Amino acid sequence: MHQSDDRMEITPQLLLRAYSCGLFPMADSADDPEIFWVEPEHRGILPLDAFHIPKSLAKACRQNRFDIRIDTAFNAVVDGCAEPAPGRTKTWINRTIRELYGQLHQIGHAHSVEAWRDDHLVGGLYGVTLKGAFFGESMFSREPDASKVCLVALVKRLRERGFVLLDTQFTTEHLKRFGTIDIPKETYEALLDKAMGVDADFIERPIRVF
Repeated sequence: MHQSDDRMEITPQLLLRAYSCGLFPMADSADDPEIFWVEPEHRGILPLDAFHIPKSLAKACRQNRFDIRIDTAFNAVVDGCAEPAPGRTKTWINRTIRELYGQLHQIGHAHSVEAWRDDHLVGGLYGVTLKGAFFGESMFSREPDASKVCLVALVKRLRERGFVLLDTQFTTEHLKRFGTIDIPKETYEALLDKAMGVDADFIERPIRVF
């Protein structure tokens, strides 16, 4: 589904309703102020009970190279996700998306998991929470393994807090290493419906995970 939003005002409340129906927004480029709704025929999800940690990543987690924090620098994480990176010269994160997700963060429905080293932000990810679902949006690394360790921390927290769905939107070769799979739209809708019946609380206040 690809539909322009220029006939309606996009608010955080409308955005949450869209997520609850299986839609999420994207933009064509950072310079394009418009966003459009996406509803893939096949959806990427990371089953929380089948999360796979490669041996090299498990070693990186044991080394405690990063200080992992939650919600201490949300806007900086979004900025990091919008940076050019190898294989990604431009971003879909435009000003409208920055503003909307910043507002979602302020009302407790968007969160960041951050990797810090020597008080410098070196990686992270962010996404949206609604009931028992976490909708992953983007991740970035400025040092090897930084975002991967954040993903491990995210899954740990989702399991602890009773979440039942981790939506990755799309499946990439990178995410497949952790157990991400594609499922048909109808299967996703059933999982989403189940998640919307679960009361899960991602966080009450900014904390450090480990």
